[in-house]
Amino acid sequence: MGFSTVPCNEFVEVLGSKAPVPGGGGASALVGAVGTALGNMVGSLTVGKKKYADVEADMYALKEKADKLQAELLHLIERDAEVFEPLAKAYGMPRETEEEKAEKARVMEIVLKDACSVPMEIMEKCCEAIELIVEFAAKGSALAISDAGVGAAFCAAALKGASLNVYINTKSMKNREYAEELNVKADAMLAKYPAMADEVFDTVLARLK
Repeated sequence: MGFSTVPCNEFVEVLGSKAPVPGGGGASALVGAVGTALGNMVGSLTVGKKKYADVEADMYALKEKADKLQAELLHLIERDAEVFEPLAKAYGMPRETEEEKAEKARVMEIVLKDACSVPMEIMEKCCEAIELIVEFAAKGSALAISDAGVGAAFCAAALKGASLNVYINTKSMKNREYAEELNVKADAMLAKYPAMADEVFDTVLARLK
């Protein structure tokens, strides 16, 4: 669909329209990719500097992981759009007869599971990105510390944004055991990682003020 490769202005225009995709999930993936890239920027501005020679190997290792996460999050913009379309169609299925109701319920369970899988993966990638940014902020160039703070804030926002796309789908699932399993995973990520990102942000803020 190309949402990860269109110009920024086009993405924002489509996002603000009544088009079903991209939506909150794709936007969260994009924000997560941007936040990860800001952490990566800290690494890029650290390597090659004599002052930070002792952490150069660490920076290269972190940057390699960040490169991979950026690409994965951009890919998840596309995946989120792909899994939402079948869900949108399923919501529009007829349910006049008992047979139609049963078929709609059957299809809904399948597409809801798929629709949950992508924002859950976005959440997981954002958690990984926050862990990287903690290290970028601690070891990276002091001249780029503000970028680490912004990156942490973005990844936390993306994590929380993606969680809403998990919860809106688990809420509709008939299989409550599976739904609660996903909710518990999402709850655990929200309990740990936004606070971790906030700590980076607050530390950066204190260093700058």
